[in-house]
Amino acid sequence: MLTFVVRRLLAILPVLLAVSLLTFLIASLLPGDLAYVILGDQATPENVAALRHDMGLDQPLWWRYLSWLGHVLQGDLGRSFRTGQTVLQAVAERFPVSLQLMLMAEFIGLLIGVPVAIACAARAGGAFDRFMTGSAFAMLSMPSFLVAILLIYLFAVELRWLPATGYVPFTEAPLGNLRFFVLPALTLALAEWPGIMRVLRSDMIATLQEDYIALAKAKGLKPARILFVHALKPSSLTLVTVTGINIGRLLGGTLIVESIFALPGIGRLLVGAIYTRDLVILQGVVLLVACGFVIVNFIVDMLYAVLDPRIRHGHA
Repeated sequence: MLTFVVRRLLAILPVLLAVSLLTFLIASLLPGDLAYVILGDQATPENVAALRHDMGLDQPLWWRYLSWLGHVLQGDLGRSFRTGQTVLQAVAERFPVSLQLMLMAEFIGLLIGVPVAIACAARAGGAFDRFMTGSAFAMLSMPSFLVAILLIYLFAVELRWLPATGYVPFTEAPLGNLRFFVLPALTLALAEWPGIMRVLRSDMIATLQEDYIALAKAKGLKPARILFVHALKPSSLTLVTVTGINIGRLLGGTLIVESIFALPGIGRLLVGAIYTRDLVILQGVVLLVACGFVIVNFIVDMLYAVLDPRIRHGHA
């Protein structure tokens, strides 16, 4: 297992290096002078010259990248020229919000998708299976912003059960915090469960046709034990992949939902950095989100080895 982990770690190092290079080029290869873009209306010749010197824009591109990478490896992702806040401080303030939204959305998605997939696989081709498969296709065709508007109208405007927008820290009011997160988490979950259901249903249908499942049935094991013990685990590899991809995507992919529900998360931080042309914050946040996506996929590889020991021994 240790050899497997080391091999995977060595494999992601070039990926992380490529991610850092592409992230650096976001700001470095934009048309025009980056100093003028950052300063905007305050772009006097003196201010531009001073900012170019502070940012090292008068140095060769390769030297700027190595210098920037050296600072990144030391934990210095830069400081906003508009607020004076470091990238790590800005992300640390907003990451708990995005993390809570991501975990709640994925939990609700799994809570809906996994039982539905098991029920559909147990009676493949039946009325319930056809209905839920069609419902999954319908949900996949609906954009998140439309789902968000419909949920706000139903639960906030008509029924008045939940607040439409806002945020309360969990430490101040736990129940109030959860009430503000229900609608945005449900919005994302309704887009996540169809993919979860479809891949798990397909894998479980194939697994239920294996010989060892027929043997388990011949031994007289209960159908519930066969489904949840003998069929669910070997069918979970693709589910783990989809869940890992979803989590990595949701780390920075909740821009629309966070904007609609006014949640102060990473998504709104990215939107604000784009609107204010705060390229230092934009560059740092994109790097952290991209690295987070790579790390999540590394964790998924480790889960593969736990679910199927053949993988870590190189026989699968």
